[in-house]
Amino acid sequence: MKKNKILIADDHSILQHGLCNSLELEDDVEFVIKADSGYAAIELANKYKPDIVVMDISMPGLNGMEATKQIITDNPKTKVIALSMHIEKIYVNGMINAGASGYILKSSSFKELLNGIETVLAGKYYYSQEVIDKVDNNGKKFVTEQRVSVFLLLSRREREVLQLISEGYKSKAIAQKLFISVKTVDIHRTNLKTKLNIHTIAELTKFAISEGITSTNL
Repeated sequence: MKKNKILIADDHSILQHGLCNSLELEDDVEFVIKADSGYAAIELANKYKPDIVVMDISMPGLNGMEATKQIITDNPKTKVIALSMHIEKIYVNGMINAGASGYILKSSSFKELLNGIETVLAGKYYYSQEVIDKVDNNGKKFVTEQRVSVFLLLSRREREVLQLISEGYKSKAIAQKLFISVKTVDIHRTNLKTKLNIHTIAELTKFAISEGITSTNL
């Protein structure tokens, strides 16, 4: 029996540890790694090369969508399945567009999560019944034109800066988190305002929430 390596990415400690403990009891699990942020998930995925990542969406600093894109880019063989409380189409589509092979709600049973992991590891797609209407019949990408245009319009770094701005970080703190200069952060701020035609922090925050880049439930 092949044993799988699993990475749990979630900033809620109780849920993270509970899932880890439960998954480690499964016969087909080699080990479970825990990450409490998108950045940590990318770093640990590159180090341990997990077979599957169970990814939360709303995490501070770097959300699950951005982390998923990077993990799959760096590790094409790694599968990602979203585990979220969000049922809205924008979050479901955002994770699918990022490359996730499944989407399970946090209200689901542990048995359903196991079923989802098994399905995704078999090369198929898995979605909770409550979100199945958000994807097409083939379980592939279902993308609205608006969603595509937003993600084509903004670079990855601009989306990272936008998330941090919406979470209340100032330029200096953003620069430290992203390991770039304050001047570069300010350039990204200017580009965001120009590209989006948005000129206040409040409007940028509202936009970030509406596009699933950040969440009021962070």
